[in-house]
Formats: sequence, structure tokens, C-alpha cells
Amino acid sequence: MSQALKSDFQICEEIGRGRFGTVYRCFSPVTGHSFACKSIEKSLLLDSTDRECLDKEPKILQLLSGSPNILHLYKIYEDENFLHMVTDLCPNNDLYERVSTGPLSERAAANILVQLISAINHCHKMGVAHRDIKPDNVLFDSQDRLKLADFGSAEWFVGCEGGLMSGVVGTPYYVAPEVLMGKEYNEKVDVWSAGVILYIMLSGVPPFYGETTTETFQAVLRANLRFPTRNFRSVSPEAKDLLRKMICKDVSRRFSAEQVLRHPWVINGGETRSMADLT
Repeated sequence: MSQALKSDFQICEEIGRGRFGTVYRCFSPVTGHSFACKSIEKSLLLDSTDRECLDKEPKILQLLSGSPNILHLYKIYEDENFLHMVTDLCPNNDLYERVSTGPLSERAAANILVQLISAINHCHKMGVAHRDIKPDNVLFDSQDRLKLADFGSAEWFVGCEGGLMSGVVGTPYYVAPEVLMGKEYNEKVDVWSAGVILYIMLSGVPPFYGETTTETFQAVLRANLRFPTRNFRSVSPEAKDLLRKMICKDVSRRFSAEQVLRHPWVINGGETRSMADLT
């Protein structure tokens, strides 16, 4: 553990563990506040892609600072063996844990979606695509404010030719079909993933799935969006309208993050209105 880190923070209990390192709660005697410290073991980074992610994530988090719904990076410490990132502490259940107990009300789902899309919109305005939007990366701080985290797969698309990116990244269930097709793609891959999250929040099940990862990918590529009555009986037409515009295979017709924020269902906080409002 870095001496500079230990001189600034008191390292407390382990609160999480990932492929490359461990997350601890840490305490600042100066401010009296608790934070999270993500300690990444460099020896576990086996290839150039892993090392590139390690180098890129802190830079992107620093670029995106200022959004209330993106995990804030406070300090970075690096020594020969570790990289330590001190960030917001998010002690409440992440979104994966919240949706695992069943569907949310439309009002609760809209409250989460508006914060998530606000974070995504901020990323896109800064020229960054997250590329791995999923419930596990949606955290909540002590005030229950959403914090989008884990920018290891993120990419700057402003510097890419035509604003297009390439490379198969993401997670089964949530990845956009154009990514799986090996095509170049734009930042709207994040809107697709957020749409899948909204579908799960409202129904308790993913829109595309299979018995294996391959079958799940095939279902995503078909992109046959359905609303089974048993899962969507009480879901409003307004919410389904938004889902069709987010989980849209035709990227040119898929909503941008800004368009999602302007949709009546989002503006009304999940309160249903007449379908005439959608036209």
C-alpha cells in the first residue's frame, strides 16, 4: 500500500473485489469523510488491453468530473506494484441487487433512468462512450444518488474517424447488436444498454436471452423486441413507447441520450399520460 495514500487516508475494511484488485473503504481524518479506494494490482494486468484500460480509466474519470451522477475520482496514487484510485463511496445496493428482487414501479424506474441517462448524456457531450452500461456498474451513494462507475471499457469517440468506434466490448444481455456484428458504431450503444436496463427494471426479465452466451448474442442480433403480457400487464404504453425508441436496431432511428431526457414518460417521472402526448 502506497505510503502517500496511507498518510492521507486511513484504510478500513474491504468492501469489494474484482478481477484486477480490491476496493476498500477509506477515511480522511482531515475532512472526516469516508471514500472508496480501488487498489489495482499491476501484475494481474496480463496484456496490453488490460494495461490500456488501467491507463485510460483515471483520465476519463478526471475528464468527466462535475457530473453528480458519475463516480467522482478524488485522488490517484501509484507505486511500483499498485494503482490506487480514491473515489466516492457508494455503500447502498447497486442496481443489479435492486432489480434482482423483481420489477420496480414506473416512478422508481423513471427516477433511476433519468439519473443514468443524465450521466450518459454528460459522457457523450464530453466525447466519451461508456460501452459497458449494465446494472453492476450503476452504484448509489449514501444519499441514494446514482453514480455511473467502471469506465475501463470507455472510449473517446471524438477523435475517431466519423465519430465511430470499433471493437467488441460490453456484456451479454446489454450489448448493442451493431457491436456484436463487428461494425463500426457510435455512442448510441450506451442508449441501447440503458434501454435494456429500463426493460429489466419494469419487467424483471431481460428482453433478449438464451441458455448460453452464444444464444443470448443471437437473440440480441435478432433484436425482436416483445412485451409479454405476463411481465408487462401493468406497464404503461408510454413506457413501452420509450423502450421501442431506445432498444431500436436501426441506429439512425434510435434515440440519443438527449432525446430520452425529452421523452414525456421521463419528463413526467414515470407518471402515465395519454398516448396523444407522445405524438
